[in-house]
Amino acid sequence: MASRALAAIIFAASALAHGGHEHVPEGSAVSEDPIDSTLWIHMILMGFAFGAIFPFGMVLGIVRSRWHVPVQIVGTVIAVLAYFLGHAHKGRQFGKNAHASFANWLMLLLVIQVVLGFYLKLHLVKAGQARIRWIFVLAHGVVGKIMPVVSWAQMLFGGIAALGFCQDDHMGQCLAHFIMGSAFIGYGICLTILLLVGQFWLRRTGRSQEFFDSLIIAAWGCVNTFTEHRWGQPWAHNDLQHTTMGIVWWCAGLLGMWLSRNRYGRPKRNLIPAIVILMTGYAMSAHPQTLMISTMIHSIFGYTLMAAGFTRIIEISFVLRDKSALSMNGAEPNSFQYLPPFLLYASGFLFMGATEEQMKLLSDAGITHVSYVLILYSIAFILFLFVNVLLHIYAIHAWPEEDSAEEESDPESRGKYTSANGLNGRARSQSEAQRIQDAETFELQGLISDEEEEGSSMGPRKRGEEMGKEH
Repeated sequence: MASRALAAIIFAASALAHGGHEHVPEGSAVSEDPIDSTLWIHMILMGFAFGAIFPFGMVLGIVRSRWHVPVQIVGTVIAVLAYFLGHAHKGRQFGKNAHASFANWLMLLLVIQVVLGFYLKLHLVKAGQARIRWIFVLAHGVVGKIMPVVSWAQMLFGGIAALGFCQDDHMGQCLAHFIMGSAFIGYGICLTILLLVGQFWLRRTGRSQEFFDSLIIAAWGCVNTFTEHRWGQPWAHNDLQHTTMGIVWWCAGLLGMWLSRNRYGRPKRNLIPAIVILMTGYAMSAHPQTLMISTMIHSIFGYTLMAAGFTRIIEISFVLRDKSALSMNGAEPNSFQYLPPFLLYASGFLFMGATEEQMKLLSDAGITHVSYVLILYSIAFILFLFVNVLLHIYAIHAWPEEDSAEEESDPESRGKYTSANGLNGRARSQSEAQRIQDAETFELQGLISDEEEEGSSMGPRKRGEEMGKEH
């Protein structure tokens, strides 16, 4: 009943439109009215629900915490309230935009997630439902992990719609800045995950990290090669630079994939992805712009990206010395290893914040590039903190303190690849097997199994407790 009522509310609300289109001047995307307090509350609550509560609840679900359901319920209530506030605001009005259109799909996805979670909480076992339960568990997990990505896109759409940006001739460069900037941030998040909790998964794939980096670089380069120029029209200076950059990417990506294995087929580190990042930063630092503030922002973006590539080279060559990691559970990363992912976060925000319309708005307001860069770096620091907090919550439950202590007492086992029998050719200990199982859970599992939910606490049950019940 609760899920049906929620679905009815959402679909009834979808019939409401962001009214006031008649107040938007012809040829404009927004009216000249200021943003009222109702709309500000809508933006704050939506950002809090989809940007903080739901990702936090997702991690609690992965570690099978009893707080997963209460946290997600709070987030759902806030999101539904904020959804209606978005239709009730006065002040600034908007024409048709991607944010308004995508909102209904996002809320539909939320309804699906709530229904799946509600079904799983019923623990139905009759009429063969126990046999298909894994399908609902998998679907709930997949939707839950998609939500942060689509929520990120919707928040970007919201910011664009609020200011009336990315219309007509500005659409192309907006897409380039926001997609590429988001890709750099996503890459930084992936590096953070692999640094702190992902090494067991990476080792299980039998490939080095640079294989996956180079694969994405090659694919992205192919897209850039054929989409950065409007074929059939004269070549512009920026078109040629973007297209040649795409060619460099797929050429370097193919090389990086080849170098990611040694002659015996074992994973091997290489510097090609880091060099590509460094070269991209160099190209962007000299990107021609019309406004001085835009030139400065692009230069700082390029220098930041070059620093990310350069620090990545130092990390692989001198900190790790071509090993996969210093500690397989990520408990003791070198302080220098935090630099490359953070600089990618900062690069992403700098690039997303450097569109033509944003630069004109800042120039007209008399804001200097120094102040703007400091603001963008502050946002990068906050996101980097949030990702580290989420990964810490996962790690302290995936690797209990006693397991970390055992690894510290056996430094010979650090950073070595698994043979058929286990670490360094020896059979896996009980704690090692449990760590690998937990790492697989991080990648694949959805919510809670019937047995694990009974008597659950903030973390997964101890291995010993499970063995005790078996005996």
